[in-house]
Order: sequence, then C-alpha cells, then structure tokens
Amino acid sequence: MARPRMYDPELIMDAAERLVAGSGPDGVTIRGLAAAAGVSNGAIYHAFGSLPVLLGRVWLRAAGDFLDLQETAVREAAESGGPPAGAAVDAVVAAADAPAVFALRRPAAARMLMSVNRERLLGPGLPDQLAADLLALDRRLLDLLKRLARGLWGRADAAAVAVITLCVVDLPTAAFRRPLTAPVTDEGATAVTPIDTDTRRRLEAAVRAVVTIPPAGRSGRRPATSTTKD
Repeated sequence: MARPRMYDPELIMDAAERLVAGSGPDGVTIRGLAAAAGVSNGAIYHAFGSLPVLLGRVWLRAAGDFLDLQETAVREAAESGGPPAGAAVDAVVAAADAPAVFALRRPAAARMLMSVNRERLLGPGLPDQLAADLLALDRRLLDLLKRLARGLWGRADAAAVAVITLCVVDLPTAAFRRPLTAPVTDEGATAVTPIDTDTRRRLEAAVRAVVTIPPAGRSGRRPATSTTKD
C-alpha cells in the first residue's frame, strides 16, 4: 500500500512563487524553498523532479491564472449589454486593466510575471510537457488578441493584432511596471505597491485613444469609439 502524501504540491508552488517574486529565480534554492514551504528537500524532488521544472511550473501556473482572469474580464465586458462598438472597446480596456486586477488577487504572481523574464525560468531544456503547456498558453493569448481585433475592426491580420498587443501588453507593462516591481518589505513579496486609480484611468484613456485609429493595411470596419467612463 502506498504511503500517504504528507504535503501539497500547490503549497510548495505558492512558496516558490513568493521566493521568485521576492529575490528572482537565482535566489531560490531547494534548501530555502523547503524551509519556506515546511517540507523536506526530498519532497520537492519527489513532486517536481528538479528545481528548474518546479520554477517552470510556477511561472506557467501564474501565467495561466492571469490569462483566465483576463479572458473572463474580456467576456464580461463584451457581454455587458451596451452597443456592440462600445462593448468591443470596453473589452480591450478590460484586457488592459487585467494586470491591476490580478495584482490585487495574486500579488506575488503579478510581481513575478512583471519582473522575471520567462526565458530565465523556461529555458531550452524545458521538458516536453511544459513546452507543450507553454505553446498552448501562447496560442490562447494569440486567440484572445485576434478576438479583440475582430471585435473592433472585423479583421485579425498582423497589423490589427499589433495594435491590440500595444493596448493590452505594451501599454499596461509601461503603466504598471513601476508599482509591480517596486522594492518590497521582507515579507516575501506578499504585497505590491497598489496601482492607483489615476494610473488605471490614464491607461484606459490611452487605450481608448489608440483604438480610434484603424490598423494600417486593408480596411475593415470603422474604428469603434467610446468615451472614458467615470
């Protein structure tokens, strides 16, 4: 009869997430992680095989949870019941604001995703299953970008997707990087500097302005317009 497992891999990943967010991947060791998670070194190796695999799973879990939240926000904005053009813009705004919402719910994960380049955790030696999971995540993100572009302009070519990427990746990264990567206390990155309402509203205004200009190239629908909400 197999011995019962006395630890929760999710709790080990939670501890690793906090450590990566606080000190970066180079600051995480098996010994330090075992102490933080309250398990033995052997339990970590038994559950994950190696530290690189564990850190890869931690990053993929956080990125997947963020994308879940972002997709939900987009769906709720698109189904808000307003005029189609306005709802399409609202969906892009919701996608852009998602990092701020995620930071309130999962501060360590948000900090890790913003501050740690994924190539540092997901290198060329990534196991096949994690590589497949990463590819699936990239496809989900691309599908979301294309869906937003079609909602606005009835097209999802490279130029249209590039504009959406500017709105939901580049601008939020520029707006939110400072608070999400600011120095934290010795609590292990369990908190981040709150993203203030003014910053979020200015990002919204920027996104709404960007989508009024149609993508270059072939014509689609006229750009949707919507005023900034109070």
